[in-house]
This record gives sequence, C-alpha cells and structure tokens, in this order.
Amino acid sequence: MGHRRKSAPRRGSMAFRPRARAKRMVARIRYWPEVSEPKLLGFAGYKAGMTYGFVIEDNKDSPNYGKEVFCPITVLDTPPLWVCAVRAYEQTPYGLKTLTEVWSENLPKDLDRVLTLPKSLPPSGESLKRLEENLDRVSELRVIVATVPREAGIHKKKPELMEIPVGGKDVREKFDYVKNILGKRVSVSDVFSEGEYVDVAAITKGKGFAGPVKRFGVHLLQHKSRKTKRGVGCIGPWSPATVMYTVPRAGQLGFFQRVEYNKRILKIGSDGKEITPKGGFHRYGVIRGPYVLIKGSVPGPVKRLIRLRHAVRGPETFSKPQITYIHIG
Repeated sequence: MGHRRKSAPRRGSMAFRPRARAKRMVARIRYWPEVSEPKLLGFAGYKAGMTYGFVIEDNKDSPNYGKEVFCPITVLDTPPLWVCAVRAYEQTPYGLKTLTEVWSENLPKDLDRVLTLPKSLPPSGESLKRLEENLDRVSELRVIVATVPREAGIHKKKPELMEIPVGGKDVREKFDYVKNILGKRVSVSDVFSEGEYVDVAAITKGKGFAGPVKRFGVHLLQHKSRKTKRGVGCIGPWSPATVMYTVPRAGQLGFFQRVEYNKRILKIGSDGKEITPKGGFHRYGVIRGPYVLIKGSVPGPVKRLIRLRHAVRGPETFSKPQITYIHIG
C-alpha cells in the first residue's frame, strides 16, 4: 500500500459492494429453495424486539449437549398474510415470463393505499378455470400476498405487497394448493414449524453519512498527522491517476439489504400476551396475535419488516427445541 513499510489487509469486504442505500424498505429475495410439500416458501413479520432465555442444547457435537444454555432471542410479530392473487409464469428462451394473474374478489380494505384497485374484478372462479386449462404452459406458480399491519403492534395501516413462490412436487399440486388459499389468510404456523431453520432477509438500520474510520474500520492516524486523523493516509499512487474503488472512502453507512442464513425458530405462538413485557416492547408496543421467536439476532431496527424463507442450505432434519425459561421484562 503505497510507501507503507508493513503490509496491511484491504479494508472492507468486497461481498458487500456497493455500499449504497437499499431501493426499497422491503427486502428482495432473489433465490428460493425447492420444497416438495405444498405450502408457501416464505413469510414476513415485524421485528418487535429482543429478549433472552435458556434452552436445552440438543446438538450432539456440542460440549454442552444436554445442558441448559443461555440464548439471545429475537421476537417477531407475525400477523397472517392475505393472499391477494396468483401469478403464473411461463418458461421462455429468455427466462420466466408472466403468463397470467388471477386476483381474488376478497381483498383487504387497506390495499388501495398501495395501488389503485379496479371498480370491479372478474370472478376468480372463471379465471382459475382458464388458468387450469393452460396448466401445461405454466412453469411456476407464485402468490401475491399483503401484510396486515393493523393487527400488529405498530401504528401503521399501509400494507406491504410481495411475491412468494409455492412449493410442491408438480404444477398440478401447486395449483390445487393456491386454489384453496386464494382470498384467504395464511398463518405462520401453516408455513414453518418449531425447530426449523430459516433464512432472514431485511434492510439494516440506516446510519447516514459516515467517514472511513466508522464505515471501514481503518486505523486513526497519529496525532501529528497533517490535515486529518480520521482519514486514509494514502488513497493511491500517482500512476494510475485515479482512486481505486477498493480504497476506503466516506459515504453511506447502513440501510443495506442483508440476508442471514440458518436462523432457528425456537417457538411459534398464537397469543402475543405470552411474550409481551409489561407496558409493551420498547418503541414497538404490544403483540396481539401470532409471534415467532428466533434464536439470535436479525438485521434491521424495531418495526422493520423481516422476510423469512425456508433455509436454502440448512440441515435436512431438525427437532423441536426445549425451552426452559424466557425472560419477560
């Protein structure tokens, strides 16, 4: 690095470039695993806060196997998702292309806050019948779901709209499943089970404009340095006369999209009063419906939408965890 006498590692991981703000508040999932069981491949909930508890270690390779161990826990408020539409994809030489959509006549009342709804929708039964006739052209089926934030602890009305694929052995099995859930609400217990491993996608907490010391962790210069101490000592040689993109520079910190793999679901509850502390969660409120307890932390601040999907590289088998104590402040 320039005239430095000692070598030094390059600052910042290239896996997280570019360090730019996310385009949307809702995380985007680019890959979905294959599941033979007919059900949704993902779900979504709001981050309420964190707590801690004690569980029995069930990993036989752990030196603490069979013992009671401390465990940090993230609490997610997971009201049911409303299945608004079914979207069919056709395989073309240029990839998957939308073949058709079937919208339900029964839609949530706050959906018009997201998009302009037509005054009248065609009967979903006839549209499903036409889709079934062209099922040989369909390569993949997905559902368009909307969150119901009115049933969460946050003071929010506008729902989030997202697309979730459907698992199954073949297209016929997927079609029979989406035909039954169209226009209905799907609970988190219909998608995941206790002890299962999931991948978590969310937008991290935004921290605004930050310098290279906080953004990349570079060392402070000595106190007699010229012009600056919280900067980079050398940004590059004379030739080439440019600043490489690998040089730590000031810029946006936080509000990035991140995906964390293999987060274990410790518990899926139906009554949020079981886990809500006295006075509600700090800066969130009271959980009134279903909730999910996840081992460890997840990206994003309180009230941020957290997307869950079936683990793409998780263990093949899992067991229900034994929780001995959960702290409720």
